[in-house]
Amino acid sequence: MLLSAATQRAIGSGDPVRSIPQSSFGRGEVIQYTVHYGLINGGEATVETAGSLERVNDRPCYKATVSGRTTGSFDFFLRIRDQWRAYIDTTSILPLRSHRDIAEKNYRKRETVNYDHINDVADVQDNSKDKPRRKTVKIANNTLELVSGFYYLRTFNFDRMRVGEVIKVPGYLDGDNFMLEVTYKGREIVETKAGDVRAFKLVPKMPSNKLFRGENAISVYLSDDRNKIPVLFQAEMFVGTVKVDMVKYQGLKSRLNIVSRAN
Repeated sequence: MLLSAATQRAIGSGDPVRSIPQSSFGRGEVIQYTVHYGLINGGEATVETAGSLERVNDRPCYKATVSGRTTGSFDFFLRIRDQWRAYIDTTSILPLRSHRDIAEKNYRKRETVNYDHINDVADVQDNSKDKPRRKTVKIANNTLELVSGFYYLRTFNFDRMRVGEVIKVPGYLDGDNFMLEVTYKGREIVETKAGDVRAFKLVPKMPSNKLFRGENAISVYLSDDRNKIPVLFQAEMFVGTVKVDMVKYQGLKSRLNIVSRAN
């Protein structure tokens, strides 16, 4: 079943293509995570919404950045320095521009994508030093990329959803259009370094690949409160379990639903 919180309307100059009311996030939100492989801390990550709005194509946007890096012995063998950034329209919760700066061992990628959601096309600029390229690609209606996709999931009212209900999210990555299916699995209490948190569990359907153990290998936990921030990611991989665990947070719009130790 395809869920949508959007209200479509006629488009004028500078108008959003849809309107999604939400009170889960705003400016100045910072969430920090550690990455665990088994009992070993292998990295750290941050999800941050800038303290001021940006303007892209005459539209106010949240500037949202996801960054990750390896630490310790993992840094010696892998050395990852990744940054994903999206400028997300405050009304439609769609990306108007995105950047990727990927440095993973010997692999490098620098890319800028500008999204035209009126005509459903994207201008893709490969900014690599050796062979910069530019192309225009067709995208699906209301397409999201990785960063804006997580913010979009935070706009849903999970109190009104049935366990097993599916959210379908059109996405674009590396030249490919796809439809991501995310299943709502209900409520759980999860342990994080920042405390035990009541959370909604979401499971994205993964295509067959050599990294993850089955199509339900990844679980995403959003806090069971108005914020709906990602508090835990868990991936069952063929080489073991990887967890991305929240350790600190600040700038949330509402109080986090931490479980009292007395309970």
